[in-house]
Amino acid sequence: MLRDFGSRDGAFIALTAELRARLPALVNGASSHVAVPLQGSGTFIVEATLATLVGPTDKLLVLVNGSYGERMVAIARRLNRPVEVLTWPEHQALEADRVEQALDADPGITHVALVHCETTTGLLNPLAEIAALVAGRGKALLVDAMSSFGALAIDLRATPITALMASSNKCLEGVPGLGFAIIESQALAGSGGNCPSLSLDLHDQWRGFEANGQWRFTPPVQVVAALVEALRQLEAEGGIAARRRRYQENFEVLASGMAALGFRLFLDPAIQAPIIATFRYPEAAWFRFEPFYRGLAERGFLIYPGKLSRADSFRIGCIGAIGPDDFRRLLVAIREVVGALQDGTPNEPALTECRT
Repeated sequence: MLRDFGSRDGAFIALTAELRARLPALVNGASSHVAVPLQGSGTFIVEATLATLVGPTDKLLVLVNGSYGERMVAIARRLNRPVEVLTWPEHQALEADRVEQALDADPGITHVALVHCETTTGLLNPLAEIAALVAGRGKALLVDAMSSFGALAIDLRATPITALMASSNKCLEGVPGLGFAIIESQALAGSGGNCPSLSLDLHDQWRGFEANGQWRFTPPVQVVAALVEALRQLEAEGGIAARRRRYQENFEVLASGMAALGFRLFLDPAIQAPIIATFRYPEAAWFRFEPFYRGLAERGFLIYPGKLSRADSFRIGCIGAIGPDDFRRLLVAIREVVGALQDGTPNEPALTECRT
């Protein structure tokens, strides 16, 4: 990121081409799909994909069991696209039989959207089963893979997906600021004129890349450079399978250590992805989230507040350029903070140095 690339320079055009080649290859989509990167966060690429692929006369069905499914519904409504919603509780995976019933009841549905790994909880939805069902009825499937891409295997040769959306951070271990969609070439080619936004039009962005390799508007050049380097590091680590193994070990160290300290996971293990762990608040008078959070921050560890509507919770990510030893250090810090809260003493860190 320290190199000041020129956005129209040949070296940066080559970086963009490498980025667009590496992304579909990760999911075996090089022969059927194209990668279209876009400036902005993951939400930007989700909105751009829905706006580009779901036309004004189409109808979208969104499968919701968390905040990020709800966000897709909000985007579709803001775009004035016809949208239907199927909802499940936040602790329950999507069910193919309900999707089948909804599609059979409404032949007007043209597109189905879901979140692969719902970051609200860390829940892993049954992507392959639903993808086969949707494709069998001739519908397009749009998948938010923000929290799964790069660590959980997806094979576009075996799993029919029209568009797969993700971002430069999370499992790819780049920095925030870039989203991308890996879109079936035929679907993208037929989407011209759908998007009501100039800057979010992925069809036009794709045509520009194909014409001269350049971005339509000023790209985040350092973020692109960082993501290409991160993709090279993913390859050097051993690919998606190796990264998942590391994240799985992170999760197992965290989950077992937290259980020993009296913290309970929110999800059933059968639907828990090794991406982010959601823990219920302990049912004890000593626990309050703000001093718990502050105590960990003082020791060099930042966690996430919960996003659940039905239970008080907090979340701890298992992804990034970190390993099991980092989680063992985190558990030491949690043990210290818990002890301080139970004793009613100030949260003074015992450790002078700690990695986040």
